[in-house]
Amino acid sequence: MNKNNYDDAVKVIKTAILQMQYESVKTVNAKQLLLYFAIGKYISYNTRNGSWGEGAIEAISEKLDKEMPGLRGYSPRNLRTMRSFYEEWSVIDKVPNSNLEDMSAKLEIVGNFELSISQSISIDEFLSISFSNHSLVISKAANLEERVFYLKQCIKNKYTYRELKEAIQKDDFHHQGQLSNNFLKTISIESQAFKAINTFKDEYLLDAINTEELEIRDKQEIDERVLENEIVHNIKKFILTFGKDFAFIRNQYHINAFGEDQYIDLLFFNRELNCLVAVELKTGDFKTAYLGQLSGYLSVLDKFEKKEHENPSIGIILCKNMNKSFVDFVIRDYTKPMGVSTYKDMSDQLKKCLPSIDDLQNILDKKDD
Repeated sequence: MNKNNYDDAVKVIKTAILQMQYESVKTVNAKQLLLYFAIGKYISYNTRNGSWGEGAIEAISEKLDKEMPGLRGYSPRNLRTMRSFYEEWSVIDKVPNSNLEDMSAKLEIVGNFELSISQSISIDEFLSISFSNHSLVISKAANLEERVFYLKQCIKNKYTYRELKEAIQKDDFHHQGQLSNNFLKTISIESQAFKAINTFKDEYLLDAINTEELEIRDKQEIDERVLENEIVHNIKKFILTFGKDFAFIRNQYHINAFGEDQYIDLLFFNRELNCLVAVELKTGDFKTAYLGQLSGYLSVLDKFEKKEHENPSIGIILCKNMNKSFVDFVIRDYTKPMGVSTYKDMSDQLKKCLPSIDDLQNILDKKDD
């Protein structure tokens, strides 16, 4: 057997090992969730109907710690989280009794379930999500539909706890799929059009734009290029804001058609949509002229840049403010797939949390009194 064959053998064995490790982790996570679900039901049944007295959860946690030294994850807080885990998802409970021993076994055969809302999730998907992510969703999501949305995002994007927390803080549930666009009219395959709609948000929260380091003397000089430079400087964060399927190609991407030089602010490729995505940055209010400009860019991209196996390019205008009703009205007459989103600077969010100058002055005046 020559060296190349040994390399092939190592590759095959390595793949098998990694696959086994992945499947093992999935199995462990699923069994842990089933256990927590069962314990949560057991605690819920006995605390909600008065079977256990006040302080029962604390006492049980303390006894578990004494009888099983080194056991982690069964603090009073975690036991209450398990109870919440069961109570918030009792809709999937197909086990009628409350005997913990029987329940643990019977939960293993729970089949797929469908939720009577806009999205559904299978039991396999449900059990693939970590308990920490489940706990975060339960504590932050307002209703069943919002919970399912974030769980589906966990599955799709393989969110870590930190990434999920950021998505919830940015309120993706209320911004995903709300983009002003003409995708259903301009993308021939309906499933692809809906996929595009759900890829983009109607509002993006960007990190604070640092203009002090750019040596700009006149505030009016803070234009789209400044915003673009800051985004490029923090491109990793911006891509994660857009989504994990985006690959950054470059900024000020040069295109030429019939001797006319043009430059796209930011050009991406989206793996899920299999197309180029041109992003134009505007620091002011939306203007209809932006759609014509972007439509021209997309025509050139599709004619001279798009590969044969790729779908038609999509364009996104990212502006500071817009009248959504007006944008929805005017964008429908364009034949290239385009959408319009707004962005907020993190400093805008910070300003909302700070008291006004008048409020600060009132506080200082009261202290003087």
